[in-house]
Amino acid sequence: MSRLQLCTRVAAPVEHVFAVFADLRNAPGRIKGIKRLELLTDRPIGVGTKFRETREMFGKDATEAMEITEFDPPWTYSVSALSCGCHYTARYDFRSDGAETIVELAICGEAISFFAKLLMPVMGWLMSGSMKQSLQQDMDDLKAFIEHPA
Repeated sequence: MSRLQLCTRVAAPVEHVFAVFADLRNAPGRIKGIKRLELLTDRPIGVGTKFRETREMFGKDATEAMEITEFDPPWTYSVSALSCGCHYTARYDFRSDGAETIVELAICGEAISFFAKLLMPVMGWLMSGSMKQSLQQDMDDLKAFIEHPA
């Protein structure tokens, strides 16, 4: 199992920060790394919302299908995906700290297939390197959007 944790502080109230982070419909315009995001369910964002996200990774488009598996505004939400023989869960936690919000992101990857189990050491390395940079950039993009709206 591979784990990755990131944290950022945003100068805005927790309700606003949660709303922006969980706003999938507008994510491609706010997060530079997302090329496309297609909602696959026709209902308000929440538990059971399915979507397909496309990013450029290692010079090629990579598309993943994901689902919101936990949604408790304005405190937390989780997104899960099955990819390349692994089950991934990303959990965002939001905590008020005066006029600011602390956002913590914890990602866990668990190998399911035999091949994925063989490659788990490499996956751990990727999570600590390029994936960590990409996810930190996502959080930085949302923070900038909130703190410095155009």
